[in-house]
This record gives sequence, structure tokens and C-alpha cells, in this order.
Amino acid sequence: MHDASYEFLKKLVSTPSPSGYEQRIQEVVRAWARPLADELRTDLHGNVIAALNPGGSPRIMLAGHCDQLALMIEHIDSDGYLYVQPMGGWDIPILLGQRLTVWTKNGPVTAVVSRKAPHVMTSEERKKLPEFTDIWIDIGAKDRAEAESLVTLGDTITVELSCAEMRNDLFTSPGCDDKVGVWTVMETLRLLHGKPLQAAVFCVSTVQEEIGLRGATTSAYGIHPTVGIAVDVTHATDTPGNEKKQLGETKLNGGPVIFRGPNINPHVHDRLVAAAKAKEIAVQIRGVPKATGTDANAIQLTREGVAAGLLSIPNRYMHSPVEVVSLKDLHHAAQVLAEFCLSITSDANWIP
Repeated sequence: MHDASYEFLKKLVSTPSPSGYEQRIQEVVRAWARPLADELRTDLHGNVIAALNPGGSPRIMLAGHCDQLALMIEHIDSDGYLYVQPMGGWDIPILLGQRLTVWTKNGPVTAVVSRKAPHVMTSEERKKLPEFTDIWIDIGAKDRAEAESLVTLGDTITVELSCAEMRNDLFTSPGCDDKVGVWTVMETLRLLHGKPLQAAVFCVSTVQEEIGLRGATTSAYGIHPTVGIAVDVTHATDTPGNEKKQLGETKLNGGPVIFRGPNINPHVHDRLVAAAKAKEIAVQIRGVPKATGTDANAIQLTREGVAAGLLSIPNRYMHSPVEVVSLKDLHHAAQVLAEFCLSITSDANWIP
């Protein structure tokens, strides 16, 4: 992987981006895109849009969502403990015992999350899956007054942000869903910079995907693309316990995943496969028989309809603090997207 691109990836996953609070990470995205894009803007929703050859045809939108799972402070009790509600789809047992960071206007505050120790639980409590009202956040405050001097209702909380390389080109961090998608889209911007394009290419870091595909809805409406490709993560099934008969067979280091199904325009799928073959890049094909839970769903339904595609990065342990992806898959995904964009001419047919 290109050295500067790898540093960009590490900065993305180390920057907080709760849904609706993506300002910090969008600053990182803008700093990366500014020297590469012909035009750069941020819309009223907070989506960052970096354009190449904006007067070209057709208009191609590449979208990765920058928001990550988080928690929001809803209550501070008299002893200074914080009570929270989820922002996105958390599995509570994964949260228990984690180190956290509260992101306040005055800077980060270290925290931990816990519940009653098993020693003092009843047998019924030990059998019960906890609710968010059963857990609390401890910032070390002695009482409510001290807690309120540090944090405010509506402040957001993430797990402690860090990243590490593993064996066999693997990379682990919270928030790979979908900061690796943002990285792929913005690495595609770098690969296309200075290259001859007939198409207009809009590389978008979308917001608020985890709470309803909201940023893709607004940015796609504003861009009005002919073609729109979402870059997200998908479940890697190369771990114990997965039912491949239902989920398919997807592995890390096996290449990016190209989806087929009613959410996907067949010409977009075929041209993505052709781009991978042209670059001699292995890809994995997956079928999805309904609308996907990704930005591709919102993009496809924009205005009079968009020719949509979905390119995904295999991801182990999704929606956890220990998501694992392949750096090789990331690099190859950006190469496929760049080749796709370079191959598109103004007379390309997208009608199914």
C-alpha cells in the first residue's frame, strides 16, 4: 500500500465519527482530497464531495460512509455515572468491559463501561441479556457536579480508537465499518488524479449511514448521478460458526466483493467484473436477493433512479471493537474502482 495512503487510513480509523457528529473525520477527508480534486465541497448535511472532471459524462458517484457506531449520553446520576443509548446497532455484550472515550467540546474524556459484577448478581440476572438501562459509563467523577463539568447531555462516546497490523496483511480497528469504504473511495480519487476521464467522478464521504442511509440520500440527490457505487464492508465467513449456505463464502485476502441482485444494475456489475479482470485482480461474487442495507439502496432510488453497484470489503467481527480487514483487499478495491471509472465513455448504456 502507498505509504501516504496507509497513514491516511490510520488517521481515519483513529478519528471519531459518530452518526451526526462526523465533523472531525470530514476534516481529515477534506485535507486528503483538497490537492487531488478538481472541485471540493461539503453539503448542508455534512457529506464531503470531491469531484474530478465535473463537466464530464456520465456522472459517477462513489460513496463510502464515514460514520461509526457510538453511544450518546442521556442521563447523569447523582453519583456521576453516565447512562447512554446506542447510535447504531450495538451488541451489548461486546461493549461490556471496554475502555471508551467521551468526545466533548473541550476534548476527549477517558471512560469505561460496566454493570454489576457477577459475584453480586442473582442467578436470574446472570442469565439475562443486559439492556442499556442496566449498564453505565464511569468517567471517574465523584458526583454529578463534577461529571457535568466535564461532559454534556448529547455528547457522544466511542470505544477507545486504535489500530494494529496483524499477520498476512490483516488490519484491525474499530470503525472499519465503514472507514475502509471512505478510504477506498478517496484512494480511488488519488489513483484517478491527473488521468484522462470522460466521466465526471464524484468521490463522496457520506454521513449518517448507520441510522438510515441518510447522507447517501441527500448527496445522491444533489449530485444527480447516472451511476452510483457504494463501497461498504460485508461479512467475512472465514471464521467459525458462519452458515455459508445462507451467507455465501467470503474470505479475507480473497479480493473485494462485487454484489449481484435487484439492488444492482447488471451493467454496473458486469463492468466492475471486467475492470477487475483488466487489472488481473481476484474478486468474490455475492448475491443479495433484496435491497441491501447499504448506501447502494438509497443511491439506486434517487430521483428517477440510478444505475447502482456495490463493492464491499470482507470484514470479520462487524460492529465490534475488533473488526478485521485485509489491506490487500482494500488496495485492490481502489484499483478496481479506478479502472472502472477510466473505462467509462459518454455513450455507455446503463439500461437493463
